[in-house]
Amino acid sequence: MSPAGPGGAPTLGSLTAGQLRRLGAVAGLTAADAETYAGVLTDSLGPVAGRPLSLSPPNRTFLSDDHTPVEFSLSFQPDAAPALRVLLEPGCGADSLAREGRAGLEAVRAMARRWNFSTAALDGLRDLFLPPSPHGPLALWIALELEPGGVPKVKVYLNPAARGAKRSAATVREALDRLGHRRAFTSLPEGSGYPFLALDLGDWEEPRVKVYVRHESLTAGQAGRLPRMAQGPGSAAVEGFFRTVAGLGPDTTGLGRRPGLSCHPFTDTATERPSGFTLHIPVRDYVRHDGEALARASRVLRHHGMDDSVLVRALAALTERRPEDGAGLIAYLALAHQQGRSPRVTAYLSSEAYAVRPPAVEAVPEPVAVG
Repeated sequence: MSPAGPGGAPTLGSLTAGQLRRLGAVAGLTAADAETYAGVLTDSLGPVAGRPLSLSPPNRTFLSDDHTPVEFSLSFQPDAAPALRVLLEPGCGADSLAREGRAGLEAVRAMARRWNFSTAALDGLRDLFLPPSPHGPLALWIALELEPGGVPKVKVYLNPAARGAKRSAATVREALDRLGHRRAFTSLPEGSGYPFLALDLGDWEEPRVKVYVRHESLTAGQAGRLPRMAQGPGSAAVEGFFRTVAGLGPDTTGLGRRPGLSCHPFTDTATERPSGFTLHIPVRDYVRHDGEALARASRVLRHHGMDDSVLVRALAALTERRPEDGAGLIAYLALAHQQGRSPRVTAYLSSEAYAVRPPAVEAVPEPVAVG
């Protein structure tokens, strides 16, 4: 059962667990699996799961615009059910970043005991990302890929600026070196920072370490030159996705609001090249409202042979509000390429437990067609 406040008042846990159950049905999970994962979600949030939504957020988390410590995502591939994921901040009720990190680490270790996987890779990086007096906007996030059977795939998101923003690059380089990817750092594209390093834990077919790079004022032409993987996507495919999602046509026009992100996963220690590439566009900052974000997402999904009606049902599973009444339910859209696999399109979806971001009043550019 999801926790509820006094008199049955809605709580952070009851709202987000309910959203997860409904999204699970959209993604094809059984009711039993969805119920199991709803329990994992509320357990991982800890005491704040029982916090009434009438109170302010437990902290000003960087995870979402309204400071809900939960975000959902659906990852689409052709001729397959979408993969449902949930990203959460398990230490969000702590009164310091250091305590938040310790709570997050304990949550990961509890999952490792429950599902019998090793945390050795994370433990070997603890001094880099979870120092005694950490800096930055986050300590540790956990992402769960909710697979049929009730056992998720687990990954953690870490903050390269934990020892100070000026040491972010050195921290990423050292982490890659410790994980055996000693030549990987030099293959990363230039950017304005490293917001995340993600680490797969447990039963992954090919465990990855993923480095995220921030790109201020990114243009379509620049986006097309970001992939570093061997036999990666052509620049035209990346540029077409950028223009459709961001609604920006001429190459002289870049992302002037929230920056874009590129992600570079490494799996093979014998090569310096990443095994994949993902471009993340913060679509919520480049539309008037979620109706426009949904239209752009649908265009991308159909272009790649995917069922856009699933995303429509997913939004209805999250909220009863109309897409036109806010801008932020679809936070990011991402196009992912992995060596030997079909491209994936991922929509990152906000819980909006505490607030709905109002529609933008200014005009935004019309998108151009993919490709």
